[in-house]
Amino acid sequence: MTDSLRFGCTGCGKCCTGHHVPLTLAEARRWAQDAGQVIVLLEAFVSDGPGMPLEQRDHVLRRSHPVPCGTGEARVSVTFAAFNPGRCRNLDENDLCTIYDQRPLVCRIYPVEINPHIPLRPDSKDCPPQAWQQGPELIHGTQLVDAELAALVQASRQADRDDIASKVAVCQALGMTTSALKGNGFTAYLPNMEAFATTLAQASLPDAAQWTLHVQDEALTTTLQGLGLHTTKETPLYYAFIGF
Repeated sequence: MTDSLRFGCTGCGKCCTGHHVPLTLAEARRWAQDAGQVIVLLEAFVSDGPGMPLEQRDHVLRRSHPVPCGTGEARVSVTFAAFNPGRCRNLDENDLCTIYDQRPLVCRIYPVEINPHIPLRPDSKDCPPQAWQQGPELIHGTQLVDAELAALVQASRQADRDDIASKVAVCQALGMTTSALKGNGFTAYLPNMEAFATTLAQASLPDAAQWTLHVQDEALTTTLQGLGLHTTKETPLYYAFIGF
């Protein structure tokens, strides 16, 4: 991290192309209502066990939810994201956002990282070099300079914490109950959006369901099963396993 980092958007549209944009629960509802596709990404860990990054313990605990898995318990983190394998559906022919005033929180925060344990690195972003050579100072030392931007980051982190129980319940209602292990991969679902929107609108959702961990590594499987957790390595039919 440099002592000072500037940023000025060039309007290239690259951050709006080929990126799945994380959504809060309310944003996911709006995205579904506007006929957009949501991708659901799942990762799980064991409290102070496999998948738990000890240096991020407080952060990952606060944005996860406990679920039954076999005779044990896992904690699941759920990301609802706007599915953008190509150009965002809200970009116009000039690469301008047509929902700019209602754009998702993560879009408002870009290029700043939401995870407090991940430093902002220009070389990890798609922005052209000139974006980092213009505009106001963004970061000084490790601190965000813009108080409003800092407040948006905190709002995003808080939404992760506030929404997690409801997101897990939605996943359970739709049968999306197989997760990868944090640090080992993700499981990714593309739910039927009519069913997804209907479930989001329901006042009450089913109680806890049994979860499964998708793990392909034999040694890791043995460790997890020794903790009483249910695992699978079968080729998935209704989700994709994205391994690291």
